[in-house]
Amino acid sequence: MELMMEDLMEEVIQRGGSDLHLSAGLPPYIRISGKLTPTDHEPMTPEQCQRLIFSILNNNQRKIFEQNWELDCSYGIKGLARFRVNVYKDRGTVAACLRALPSKIPSFESLNLPPVVREMSEKPRGLVLVTGPTGSGKSTTLAAMIDNINRTRAEHILTVEDPIEFVYEPQKSIIHQRQLNEDTRSFANALRAALREDPDVILVGEMRDLETIQLAVTAAETGHLVFGTLHTSSASQTVDRMVDVFPPEQQQQIRVQLSSSLVAVFSQTLVKRKNPKPGQFGRVMAQEIMVVTPAIANLIREGKTPQIYSAIQTGGKYGMQTLEKVLADLYKKGECTYEDAISKTSKPEELQRLIGGGTAPTGAKPAH
Repeated sequence: MELMMEDLMEEVIQRGGSDLHLSAGLPPYIRISGKLTPTDHEPMTPEQCQRLIFSILNNNQRKIFEQNWELDCSYGIKGLARFRVNVYKDRGTVAACLRALPSKIPSFESLNLPPVVREMSEKPRGLVLVTGPTGSGKSTTLAAMIDNINRTRAEHILTVEDPIEFVYEPQKSIIHQRQLNEDTRSFANALRAALREDPDVILVGEMRDLETIQLAVTAAETGHLVFGTLHTSSASQTVDRMVDVFPPEQQQQIRVQLSSSLVAVFSQTLVKRKNPKPGQFGRVMAQEIMVVTPAIANLIREGKTPQIYSAIQTGGKYGMQTLEKVLADLYKKGECTYEDAISKTSKPEELQRLIGGGTAPTGAKPAH
């Protein structure tokens, strides 16, 4: 019987998977609780794999893929889930990765997000960044924040995404969702136009280049609440990354702009849960939180980003927390193993100090 994409997607959801990988010469693989697991299907020929992947693409998407050899899009099955799809070339064959997106937008409570995350979504203006590696739940955290605004405030929310992940049903707010290559040609184009579309809240799916970052900061400065994502692993690294995108002669100016417009940075990662209970996610989120106080704004303006970590350590009364503090708490509660905690930190000595000075078991390596 011929393998159908809908059947594989259903299998991903039934098994609690997060990603589906399709490659020629291999059976389909599913990532479950962070671990790649082969399915029981036969290895696919290059022709089978291409046919399977192309079955969910429209003519325009196939054309873009054939021109660029890469494609980001989304695909939904009513009543099951939506998937974020990336199609790419692998040694001359077609391969794909599909990320399962919950059909229901999760609440702050179900994600176990600290109260300060909700507080930041209630700000009238400013730049809020959610950062972390691919697959760390950035889109999910942002969706909970946008959904909170949608349910509680009458605002015009404008999102620019590649591709659209969560689909919002307007409640108190008006929501317009624009997808790259379908509704706009670039993030920068969409952001430039956004400022003339009377938005209150703008979500930028990814801040990839100088122009997008500059426009997002300008939008935050001119009275909009702007949400964005970056692939950085800490709050101080996020500030450095945004500044380093600019040429040297503009870096002081962007530091000044960031010091006045940046509201908070949430840098998150997912840690494998030690003994998940039935119905629990297989991974638990650890989140570093930086809230921009006058002291942190001053450090950003003066280019003293290495001192931001110390400011986060002492900023508990503002809702701040370091990643190491969260990882140590998860380990002490028995939520994760020492090895998994240490693999997520770039400051292993600090984590060991917080745990109580234990030495790392053999094979436990810090993140870099």
